[in-house]
Amino acid sequence: MSVTVTEGAKAEPRGLEDLYVRHAPAAVRLAYLITGDADLAKDLAQEAFVRVAGRFRHRRFPDAFDAYLRRTIVNLCTSHFRHARVERVYRERHAERQEPTEQGPDAGDRDELRRALRRLPAKQRAAIVLRYYEDLPEQRVADAMRCSVPAARSLISRGMQTLRTIVEAER
Repeated sequence: MSVTVTEGAKAEPRGLEDLYVRHAPAAVRLAYLITGDADLAKDLAQEAFVRVAGRFRHRRFPDAFDAYLRRTIVNLCTSHFRHARVERVYRERHAERQEPTEQGPDAGDRDELRRALRRLPAKQRAAIVLRYYEDLPEQRVADAMRCSVPAARSLISRGMQTLRTIVEAER
């Protein structure tokens, strides 16, 4: 990692490589928790990084890279789900409906929760992941989702209630 030492012996990371090394793992985890697909999560996280890093030097608050990256990931996930929904509706209208394949039994609570999380609407899923996985306060969840704090609270609350219902129904 290349660093520049400034007055007061304060080290500042420089370059895209440093940003990527510091932020990519968390970005992939966030995208995975929202999408439930590891390969898609890697693609979306990389796309988000390219979009944010390419324009980041023009931002007013360079210390907020992680917030910009997080917001871009949420936007890309939302866009992905929107496109997937349009494609699914189109296929259902124009092709024979395919039966979903059943998955084998789950090995633990974590996998059960991930499955239940994937069944939530995209906005509720994103709100829950930002609030509880990313451990963001409600204000930052609202900022990341570009909604009011009461709207973010509502998404989190409804999402948690739906998760409880799904998990109880599966037991």
